Amino acid sequence: MSKLFKKTPLAWRLLTKQKARFVVALAGIAFADVLMFVQLGFEGALYDAAIKPYNALDADLIMANPQFQTLISVDTSPRERLYQTLSYPGVESVSSLYIGTAELRNPDTLKNRSILVWGIEPESPSFKLPELAQNVDQLKQLNTILFDSASRSEYGPIAQTFSENGTAEVQLSKKTVRVGGLFAIGSSFAADGNIITSDSTFLQLFPDHKAEDIEVGLIHVKPGTDIAALKAQMQQSLPNDVRVLTPEEFGAVEKEYWANGTSIGFIFGIGVIMGFIVGIVIVYQILYSDVSDHLAEFATLKAMGYSDRYLVLMLMQEALLLSLFGFLPSFLLSIGLYQITYAATMLPIAMKLDRAINVLILTIVMCTVSGAIAIRKLQAADPADVF
Repeated sequence: MSKLFKKTPLAWRLLTKQKARFVVALAGIAFADVLMFVQLGFEGALYDAAIKPYNALDADLIMANPQFQTLISVDTSPRERLYQTLSYPGVESVSSLYIGTAELRNPDTLKNRSILVWGIEPESPSFKLPELAQNVDQLKQLNTILFDSASRSEYGPIAQTFSENGTAEVQLSKKTVRVGGLFAIGSSFAADGNIITSDSTFLQLFPDHKAEDIEVGLIHVKPGTDIAALKAQMQQSLPNDVRVLTPEEFGAVEKEYWANGTSIGFIFGIGVIMGFIVGIVIVYQILYSDVSDHLAEFATLKAMGYSDRYLVLMLMQEALLLSLFGFLPSFLLSIGLYQITYAATMLPIAMKLDRAINVLILTIVMCTVSGAIAIRKLQAADPADVF
């Protein structure tokens, strides 16, 4: 009889005996998991979108103001510092990059919306974008821009108009400019869209901006150069009004700003914690009710010789089964929510393997903790209560 009992999936039968309760339990766990998926997804999209322009920069080293934190507000550096780096062995070429925020008028609604403007030297394209390389000649023409086709829809059908007609005109900072091409970077929490233009056009759009003050300096090194050693040499010998970084370090500064310099990262973290706590409460209520309903049966099993350890393992099996079966629908539902969110916001939000694994681990821990709390009720099953 003992062998027969051990072959019986007791944990599974206890969970599925009351189908309605089992479905409610899975729905509750799925809700908690979706909450964690959404919070982690938005947090990941925030960071991915924030550093996406940095990943597209075409440079081996970046020069910026030491106070740089985010693209929302960029302090300038003297252009002469960038030219000074040409004296270092291993430096092949340099180029400057202007960054500013302008008002772009929606051609349909005539409403203005802020957009990030990148001013580059057309002879030295600053981004590793194939669309930019194809439209360099267009940028050399004054008052010509490239528009980010992945920008939010609030800017109007600019990309569609250009695709259909091969040209488009828009109002940017109260000046009429011509769209000479498209590219794709996408929106972020810092900017809803992007525009690339030449340095000459940029200075016309921002007449108060001094040409000798640049936001970012891009440094290209010769093949075979030790970039880390060159960076250390520059940082040691250049004046302290500039800072030299790798593109990865430059993007990490922006990520650090959003993670710890604003409340957004904290809010997303709280959301994950709340989802975890909600899941613990839901699973605990399910396991506690299950134990309470079958307390006499558990007492009988104890009277038959089954140990507390066996019953505890059975309860933990229930918790594990709940975590696995509750995770699956939340995983599928979150993929759909990510797609809807991307279509609505153009943020780079998508399911990632590491995120799915993290949520699964959190779900297992969540259900295990709930089971551990419910064990106290199980241990109260006294064989004497049966008689």
